[in-house]
Amino acid sequence: MTRPTVYFVRHGETDWNAEGRLQGTRDVPLNDVGREQAARAGALLQKLGLGCADLDFVASPMLRTRETIEGLRGAIGLDPHDYDVDERLREIAFGQWEGLTWGEIRARDPQGHRASRADRWHYVPPGGESYAMLAERVRPFMEGLTRDTVVVSHGGVARALLALFAGAPKDEAPGVDIWQGRILVFAGGAAEWVPAAT
Repeated sequence: MTRPTVYFVRHGETDWNAEGRLQGTRDVPLNDVGREQAARAGALLQKLGLGCADLDFVASPMLRTRETIEGLRGAIGLDPHDYDVDERLREIAFGQWEGLTWGEIRARDPQGHRASRADRWHYVPPGGESYAMLAERVRPFMEGLTRDTVVVSHGGVARALLALFAGAPKDEAPGVDIWQGRILVFAGGAAEWVPAAT
């Protein structure tokens, strides 16, 4: 059976994104750039010529993803609040590292930082979760989809999906750039970015 197509959107920028801080489970709102990116993603989705009203829309429960999906839907003329939320789409938990930059982590926890670089898929930050754990959390969500779906979630979730459903090597997936304001299409066992609007 063919798996439904997923149109994946990473939430728009927050001030913590701009500062390079790990957000994880922290509820950080979008900034002005992030709100523009949400609208831009909606415009890109519309340019694909899809019957957007016929797609399912699902977001992570985090504030930044809900703000993004509402901005996206509003930009294409749909009811901003008519979407589902799924707990399994939450960002990877960074535990005690949340709120820190990678430079701060390297200074405060050099051993943990080295261990995370040595095995990015399996390493569990203090009080957090690994990409392997995240992948097992999101796998049932993807396997349960029955219709083409717009998913608004997080960079970590996208990286896990790339390893699970698009053939990305697990040792490389955690380092893949996941752009904001763009759409990553998962279809037919592969993933491809929709070209950015010019």
